Amino acid sequence: MGVFTYETETTSVIPPARLFKSFVLDSDNLIPKVAPKAIKSIEIIEGNGGPGTIKKICFDEGSPFNYIKQKVEEIDQANFSYRYSVIEGDALSDKLEKINYEIKIVASPDGGSILKSISKYHTIGDHELKDEQIKAGKEKASGLFKAVEGYLLAHPNEY
Repeated sequence: MGVFTYETETTSVIPPARLFKSFVLDSDNLIPKVAPKAIKSIEIIEGNGGPGTIKKICFDEGSPFNYIKQKVEEIDQANFSYRYSVIEGDALSDKLEKINYEIKIVASPDGGSILKSISKYHTIGDHELKDEQIKAGKEKASGLFKAVEGYLLAHPNEY
């Protein structure tokens, strides 16, 4: 098994507390609303939303994947950080055991935010990830983030 780690940073004009509340705490409701062509539904199948919770994310018909299951590892509202793992689903295929994600939102000097993300891909056997696979995943994540940001800009009184 190998572990491939990738880090990214994304900036936003949205302040950290508002971004965390929408993008993390209410993502189950907001993401299917702002990206219906990507995410069909998100449902809690075990737990209460806190650590240990298992969520099932179903993708739209146009996606190459049907679903994934995520496990919430940690939510730290005071420090705007969130950790979760993809533990099941066809996105893992026979090449990945799991994927761990860590998100931390910090204030930027201009009053907005910097979203720092670390992704750890745990491969099965000696499988290596190709750059184009990682790039495609980053682009999808960036698209979801920008959809949430666009929604927040268009609805300044929400969250």
